[in-house]
Amino acid sequence: MVNGVNVAQAEVLNLESGAKQVLQETFGYQQFRPGQEAIIDTALSGRDCLVVMPTGGGKSLCYQIPALLLDGLTSSFRP
Repeated sequence: MVNGVNVAQAEVLNLESGAKQVLQETFGYQQFRPGQEAIIDTALSGRDCLVVMPTGGGKSLCYQIPALLLDGLTSSFRP
């Protein structure tokens, strides 16, 4: 524990704030579209996600941002 926060939780919080920074600095958007931030937070916390959105809904960022922030390999399946 660090300052009363579980270290794993602190790491997730750091990644979540990093997601907004990657969104702005890498992709040039100021804010997430509805649902994107929750999906990204879920992926960053290590849980599985299934994302179904219409064309142009912002699905790509939902796996690209976690892939940039996390160590290791990212797999994405799309039709």
